[in-house]
Amino acid sequence: MYAVIFTATLKHLDEEYSATVAKMRDLAFNHYGCLALDSVCDGSKEITISNWPSLEHISAWHADPMHQAAQALGKAKWYTEFSVQVTYVERNYRMNLATDQTN
Repeated sequence: MYAVIFTATLKHLDEEYSATVAKMRDLAFNHYGCLALDSVCDGSKEITISNWPSLEHISAWHADPMHQAAQALGKAKWYTEFSVQVTYVERNYRMNLATDQTN
C-alpha cells in the first residue's frame, strides 16, 4: 500500500472549495481505487493523507482531468503553498478501543 501526504497552507476557502473537495473525494474512491482518505485543518494548515493500492492508481488519479482542474484552482485560489509526498507503507495496523481488537 502507498500513502500520499498532501500538506498545504490555506489562503482563502470558499463554498467552491468545499464542493470541489467532496467531488474529488468521490472521484478518488469510486474511480481510482483510493482505500482511505483523512483530512484535517488546523488554523491555516491542511494535511490530507490518502492510501492507495499501487503507484499506478496514484498516477491515474493525478492525471485525471477533473483532478487537474481542482489542482489549478487550489494553486490559484486556495493555497499559498503545498507539498506532496508519496510513500510506501511498510506496516499498517489499528486498534479498535471500543472492542479491544487489533486489525
